[in-house]
Amino acid sequence: MIDNVISRNSPPIKVGVLSGGISSERDVSLVSGNSVAKALSNRIDVDLIDIKQNSLPKNLDPENMVIFPTLHGTFGEDGELQQILEDKGFCYAGSGIESSRLCFDKYETNSRVSSQGVRIPPFLKGEATNLPDLSDIIDYLGNDIVIKPIREGSSVGLTIVNGIHELNNATNNLYPGDWLFEKKITGREVTVGIVNEKCMGIVEILPKNGVYDYEHKYTKGLTDYRYPALIENWQEKELMEFAIKSYNICGCRDFARVDFMISEEGECYFLEINTIPGLTPTSLLPKSSSCNGYDFTELVYQMILPAINRFKRKRITA
Repeated sequence: MIDNVISRNSPPIKVGVLSGGISSERDVSLVSGNSVAKALSNRIDVDLIDIKQNSLPKNLDPENMVIFPTLHGTFGEDGELQQILEDKGFCYAGSGIESSRLCFDKYETNSRVSSQGVRIPPFLKGEATNLPDLSDIIDYLGNDIVIKPIREGSSVGLTIVNGIHELNNATNNLYPGDWLFEKKITGREVTVGIVNEKCMGIVEILPKNGVYDYEHKYTKGLTDYRYPALIENWQEKELMEFAIKSYNICGCRDFARVDFMISEEGECYFLEINTIPGLTPTSLLPKSSSCNGYDFTELVYQMILPAINRFKRKRITA
């Protein structure tokens, strides 16, 4: 058992799986949390906790509980939850405060990653009520453009446009906030899971209507997947190099998922890092890790293990 190196007088470790949350991805998070709790319950005492506001329940004890966040989107991946956990003394799985904040901001992530030599699509930032001139956007990015909110996950709010007429229609319907405009890379969409600093397999994503939006991510049967992806050896090498480099540049820890496009010319382009990837039956990280021989139970155990080890070290030195 994982608690076997802890003093007999120490209280047993529990894992608190946080799910639900307050973001637009609440329903997905509930499924992720339930899946994780069920898998971990075979090895350790688990509490599945439904988060309904941007705070923690008061009865959680950092002296006997390690936290596994499965909260997607705001108050999950944006660093706010991580700040609260650290302030209260919890050991928790996944990236820390600064890395979570960085990776949740697509513009800042792009800026950080591209500065270190990782290939990314050309991009611009705009606020919904103060956008650059549309003709300037077209001149810089071309006619085919992806528009997405800078601080959302799971392709929430993603729109793809072609030409200035569609761009004008799309920008007229943006909700308030910061938006990323990115040159659309035509080609193959792939993703790479990282677990405990090691790249997992490459998954190719094949949405049946060509757009991997929120609906296609979480509706069974709307997207096909190929894992491991059938790509050239040099492309696999570049994807792995870009994935782990991006992960390290952004200060991630324990696990993440890094998304890419492979252009029609065969070049690999970074899209984003997900610090709390989905763990639903249709999610990508379980598919990626299965290429390395992990079933779902082993995957989630490996994801929580570094946090348990941090907890053990804290107990020993306390």
